[in-house]
Amino acid sequence: MKTPYKDIYSVLKINRFIVLAIVVCTTISSVFSVWMAFHINNKSMNSAFAINTDGSIIPLKLMVQKENFKVEVLAHLELFHTYFYNIDASNYKSNLEKALWVGDSSVDNLYRQKKADGVYNRLLQYSLVQKVLSIDSQIQEENGVYSFRTTTIFEINRGTIVDTYELVSTGNLINVDRNFPNNPHGLLITNFFENSLRKLSESP
Repeated sequence: MKTPYKDIYSVLKINRFIVLAIVVCTTISSVFSVWMAFHINNKSMNSAFAINTDGSIIPLKLMVQKENFKVEVLAHLELFHTYFYNIDASNYKSNLEKALWVGDSSVDNLYRQKKADGVYNRLLQYSLVQKVLSIDSQIQEENGVYSFRTTTIFEINRGTIVDTYELVSTGNLINVDRNFPNNPHGLLITNFFENSLRKLSESP
């Protein structure tokens, strides 16, 4: 007995249903994939990840990152100004070497200028002690560029005479690779400039 053939229209109808179902499923899958990619992108834009000491991943909000970055910038500026201006005959070489690690050629040029002017020779000759009393930095960001204005109060002890000065310096900051212990914050001072220096007081 011969097997009867199915009606051609029934076969086409089933095929059309299968194709339509596949198209619908593919469309839904594509739309869901696009939505998930958009959602993940938005989430990643507002967060970053760090590796904990135990290897676990810790999500960090960008706002927290910015706050932490500001703390690092302030710490970096305090570190630099301490190295560059808190000097005496016994530590000036090591301190200035550390300061040069966290600044670019503008810092190096200023150091060479001070050296040519005999600043460090006088430090040795008269056993001067230059001590930083306070460092106050203001940070500003514009189009991703960070600039700073730092007011450093320091005193110069000449034995019987102690003079106090206020120094205002400015510059910019860029990100570089961290280098412990030379540059633990991964920041480099650029366009460094001493804007003003004035004497505040003089001991009798």
